[in-house]
Amino acid sequence: MIRPNPDELLDRLQREDEKRQRGRLKVFFGASAGVGKTFAMLQAARRRREEGVDVVVGVAETHGRKETLALLEGLETLPPARIAYRGRLLAEFDLDAALARKPQLVLVDELAHSNVQGSRHMKRWQDVHELLDAGIDVYTTVNVQHLESLNDIVGRITGIRVWETVPDRVFDLADEVTLVDLPPEELLDRLREGKVYLPTQAEHAVRNFFRKGNLIALRELALRRTADRVDAQMREYRADQSIERIWRARERLIACIGPGPEAASLVRAAARLASSIKADWLAVYVETPTLQRLSDDARKRTLDALKLASDLGAETVTLDGADAAATLIDYAHMRNVSKLIVGASASKGWARFMHRAVSERLIAQASDIDVTIVSTGSLDATGNAGHMFSQRFTLWRDAGHSPLRAYLAAFGIGAALTVIASALFASQIALTNLVMLYLLGVIFAAVRLGRGPGVMLSFMSVAAFDFFFVPPRMSLSVSDTQYLLTFFVMLLTSLTISHLTSSLRREARIASQRERRTGAMYAMTKELAAALMTEQIIEIGTRHIADVFQARTAILLPDSSEKVQQKVTESDPNTSLDKTGVDLDVAQWVYDQQKPAGAGTDTLPAAHALYLPLKAPMRTRGVLAFVSERSDAAMPEQRRMLETFAAQIALALERVHYVEIAQDALINMESERLRNSLLSAISHDLRTPLTSIVGFASILEEKAGDTQWPGGTQEIVHAIHEEALRMSGVVTNLLDMARLQSGALRLNRQWSMLEETVGAALATLKRTLEGRRVQVRIPRDLPLLQLDAVLMDRLFVNLLENAAKYTPGGTDIQIGAREETSGDKPLVRVWIEDHGPGVPPGASARLFEKFTRGEKESALPGVGLGLAICRAIVEAHGGEIGVENREEQGRVIGARFWFTLPVSEPPPPVAEPAEDAHVQTPKA
Repeated sequence: MIRPNPDELLDRLQREDEKRQRGRLKVFFGASAGVGKTFAMLQAARRRREEGVDVVVGVAETHGRKETLALLEGLETLPPARIAYRGRLLAEFDLDAALARKPQLVLVDELAHSNVQGSRHMKRWQDVHELLDAGIDVYTTVNVQHLESLNDIVGRITGIRVWETVPDRVFDLADEVTLVDLPPEELLDRLREGKVYLPTQAEHAVRNFFRKGNLIALRELALRRTADRVDAQMREYRADQSIERIWRARERLIACIGPGPEAASLVRAAARLASSIKADWLAVYVETPTLQRLSDDARKRTLDALKLASDLGAETVTLDGADAAATLIDYAHMRNVSKLIVGASASKGWARFMHRAVSERLIAQASDIDVTIVSTGSLDATGNAGHMFSQRFTLWRDAGHSPLRAYLAAFGIGAALTVIASALFASQIALTNLVMLYLLGVIFAAVRLGRGPGVMLSFMSVAAFDFFFVPPRMSLSVSDTQYLLTFFVMLLTSLTISHLTSSLRREARIASQRERRTGAMYAMTKELAAALMTEQIIEIGTRHIADVFQARTAILLPDSSEKVQQKVTESDPNTSLDKTGVDLDVAQWVYDQQKPAGAGTDTLPAAHALYLPLKAPMRTRGVLAFVSERSDAAMPEQRRMLETFAAQIALALERVHYVEIAQDALINMESERLRNSLLSAISHDLRTPLTSIVGFASILEEKAGDTQWPGGTQEIVHAIHEEALRMSGVVTNLLDMARLQSGALRLNRQWSMLEETVGAALATLKRTLEGRRVQVRIPRDLPLLQLDAVLMDRLFVNLLENAAKYTPGGTDIQIGAREETSGDKPLVRVWIEDHGPGVPPGASARLFEKFTRGEKESALPGVGLGLAICRAIVEAHGGEIGVENREEQGRVIGARFWFTLPVSEPPPPVAEPAEDAHVQTPKA
């Protein structure tokens, strides 16, 4: 039985203790909407409640499905929190209520949901993490397209990009993942039967996102992602239980890479084998003490082979170890690898006997792993052609890697030891004790000066002992043959001690380097966490990267026009790249494409610096330019370390960015609150006198029609009446905007037909639209909508008034609508088209802001509130609004204002009473 590592055992106990204190997360995972994730979650919750568990529903998106609604009966449901956003109250998961209630289990549907601005967290998965930290178990749901790593892949498959995503680490940290799977044919049948969407919406969904090919691809992604997670759990269990033998639940192979010229052929052979058996594969290079002293050409071949493996889809790993075979076997057991791919050995005869190939040692030691030997030419076991001979003389070759002064120092140590030994010999000290003195000197030389000087001192010590102390003295001849054994043992012991001490010195140096880099990473992370300004982050990042990698760096950040530029700080010029060393064109490409480029990559390899994108969870925040003169800077482990540093810098930049956004949002909210209060107060004070003025002007206008007044008086009265009405409309807009922005306005939703709302607005604007032809094209099968009829009438009135105001008289106006599907949610899109000058360039978003007009200097009346009110009304109904120019043959022929409204499941029709019920139906 293998005794577990104490450090690993302690780490496992700590992780188990943390798990006991945290709540458990269970994710119901599916390929797409409609497979039944929420249904399965509610079923599981009901079973837990029957077991006596305290279950509370935090959020459950039923989408009006009767079967799902039935499962909610009897379950306690938390009321949603109402959060004010742009003049309307939106329902969100009430995190504080859940924490205060503190049940054993909370159901939180749609893990990828983005919370409304003003919530404690930006994402719902962050709410879930806070629940878990409080010791509350959570059930949640997520689709495969919402995983961050698969989001772009799903977008390319379906043609629809989902912007709400969940980091993969959240999914991987779940205690349990239940795959809710449904064959594509059954899901399409459910769509057609109206169990997912309404029939009219289902037809549109089947033609777009829910095509059979899309569903098959999404199902495969979901199955593979679940299998990957199960595989990771199995490897973690094997590590926790100290299980050494391989479990062949899934094929995984390792290509054993060496520095030989045929390593590339070995990589290609491994890639072909992995592809044929559909297996994951790794390219592993074991750097032994011998291989550390390779020439630059051999090291470059190794790097090229590892890079080729990475390009072919392998995970590249570099390991340190004195024995390549033992290191490979240990790593294979840790990763649950079933096959090892090694190159054939070309060594023969005595060399093969003395230095058995790594492949043979792997076969002898790895009884539970398949070892595949690939013939790629004259390749020895490490992939190194012609190195067996040189390895036999490694001790001699090492001599060239220590400076001359080290050998002179070793010579001086030997001379000093001989002088001391002569003094002791004169004092009648036994010769065996003098041997110990020389061995002590060999140990000191090997530790302080290196292997080569230690070896040299070993031979020098034997020669000096023979020449000065063994009779006959002052001669290398030996009078007693027993001293030959003494010389041999002394030399062998000296060489062994020299080898062991130098190996320990090397391992200590490697451990020291790793500790220094780990400490540097910790120190940088700690400093970045306390940084509050972008300049501080840049200074901290460049300083720590320069300290760890002995390199010069520069951090380039985008400006308002998304053009990267170097941020100048007070960093040490010896560790920072000046502007002349940075190629802004390469950096811009890296920022736009979010891919590395420059030295050591396939993109622009001739560039002097390596450029890495600073990727944060939400977006790329900048570019890191890196120049190192060290030969090991291109090693994969060095590259991963540098990418880790870049990721930490990107996270810090994003954190500071959102802190600034939060501060700006707070200032804007206070400004909006003050402005709304002022507008509301002024509007209320003007309302009463304006109403009186409009009434008196109306009376005067009526009298002017019945009485013959002096010339021009009638026109003046009419003008007073018109201006009073216009001023009353402005005050009404101000009051509406104040109510919408303050959240005091409550929607009175009723099931309505869109045609009726349009007809009411046209009747109201009969006088304004006089002389224009308004064409209404609304399909007869458009579904009923839940609308506030008064506000929707106001919406159409403002849009039609805007169209009439900014277009030439007598031109046509078209009103249209159609049903669409956005992602998996049905909606109705409405548009109003005119034949005017269109929207000025860059003004599409500004037009819907308060006090913004299409023409800044214009004699047309208005204060720029109509479209702002339209946006507030649409967003209060849960829709979106926008504007675009209509073009024909490259010229603008008008503007198109559009908005969307969500579609809900309409109420069931009321059954007609039976004939014998004696109920009279009123005539129409």
